[in-house]
Amino acid sequence: MDGAPDSGPAAGRAVFDPFDPRWASDPFPLFAELRERAPIHRNEALGFWVVLRHADCLTVLRDRRASSDNTRSVDGRPSPVPPELAEARPFLFRDPPDHTRLRGLVAKAFTPRVVESLRGRTQAIVDELLDAVLDADRVDLIESFAYPLPVRIICELLGVPVADQDRFRDWSAALARGLDPDFLLPPEVLAARDGALLQFSTYFLDLLAERRRHPGDDLLSRLVAAEDGGEVLSEAELLSTCILLLVAGHETTVNLIGGGTLALLRHPDQWDRFGTDPGVVRTGVEELVRYVSPVQLTGRILTEDVDVGGVTVGAGQFAMLLLASANHDPAQFPDPERLDVARTPNNHLGFGFGIHHCLGAPLARMEAQVALATLTRRAPRLALETDDVPYGGTVVLRGPAALPVRCSG
Repeated sequence: MDGAPDSGPAAGRAVFDPFDPRWASDPFPLFAELRERAPIHRNEALGFWVVLRHADCLTVLRDRRASSDNTRSVDGRPSPVPPELAEARPFLFRDPPDHTRLRGLVAKAFTPRVVESLRGRTQAIVDELLDAVLDADRVDLIESFAYPLPVRIICELLGVPVADQDRFRDWSAALARGLDPDFLLPPEVLAARDGALLQFSTYFLDLLAERRRHPGDDLLSRLVAAEDGGEVLSEAELLSTCILLLVAGHETTVNLIGGGTLALLRHPDQWDRFGTDPGVVRTGVEELVRYVSPVQLTGRILTEDVDVGGVTVGAGQFAMLLLASANHDPAQFPDPERLDVARTPNNHLGFGFGIHHCLGAPLARMEAQVALATLTRRAPRLALETDDVPYGGTVVLRGPAALPVRCSG
C-alpha cells in the first residue's frame, strides 16, 4: 500500500463521500484537497476505491483488466443485474466482444465526417432557438436553448419524432439518475429507472415496428436492417442501444452547453474572446469540457489485482475514477482552476479514454462549438440574473438545473 499519501483503508481522514451535497454545488476545492491528501483511497463504508489523479485515472482506463461489465460481482456481492435483464444492458456496460460488436453497429453514424455534415443543420436550429431567446428580456437558458438543441439533433439523427420529446423527457431524467452506481441509489430511484426503461422499451418497440414497415434514412432504420440481416442484434440489444443513444445523445451535451455558458459568463474576458476570435472556438470547447467536466466520474471493476499509482486495487473490487478531479490535476494542467479558451495541449478525460471513449464526442463537440460561438457572438451583453445558480444532475453527471439570464445585459 505504499506510494500514495493517506492511501488505503486507513485514509479515513479524507474520503470521497458521494452523498456530501458540496460535490454537486462546488466539487473542485474538495477534489484538490483529496488529490493532495488521499489521491487513491478506499471508502470502506461504501466499499469502493477512489482515484483522483489524471495519471492514475488514465492507467485504469487503459488497462484491459478494468471491466465495465456491470453484471460482475463486486467484493463478493452478487451482480445487481438480474440474469433475465443481462442481455438488455447497453454497450456502455459491456466488455469485448459484445461491446465491440454493438458499438461497431452505430459508430459510423458518429464519425467526424458524418457529424461535420450536420453542422449546417445545427447552425439553423441554434439560430432559430436564439431568435426566440433574444426576443425575450429574461429567460432560462437551459430550458430555452441548452436542452432543446441536443434533443432535436439526436432525434433527427435517430429518426425519433421531435414532437415526442415531452413524452420521454421525464423517462430520460430517470435513466440519467440511474447511471449512478446501484449501491448509491435509494429504492425509489431504482424503481423510477426501471419504470423509465419499461416505458422507453414500449415506445421504441412501436417506433421500430414502424421502421420495419417503412424504412427511412435514419439510424433506427439502419439498426433494424442490421438486426433483420442476421443474428447481429437481438431485440433486447436493439432496444438498449436505441435508449442509450437517445439519452446519452443529449443529457451530457445539455450540461456541457449550460455549464460552458455559465463558466464563460463568470469569466468575461473569456466570453469576449470566444465571441470575437473564431480561432479559439475548438480549443475553447475542449477547455470547457475539461473545466466544467459534465461527466464527473466513471467506474471500473478490476478482474485482477492492478497496481494504480503504487496502490494495489484487488481483483473483484470497484474503482471510482473521478474524471473531474483528473481534469483539474495541476500535474497535468498548469494553473488548472484558470479558464483559458486557448489552452493547448489539453489532454482532458472529459470524454473518457480507451475502448469506452465517448462515442458521441464528435457530435457533442460540434454542437457546443456552434451553440457557444453563436451565443457569444449574437448576445455579447448576456448577463446572469443570479450568482446562486442551482445545480442538478447526479453523482455521475453535473450541470446547471437552470440558468436565468438577462438578454439585454
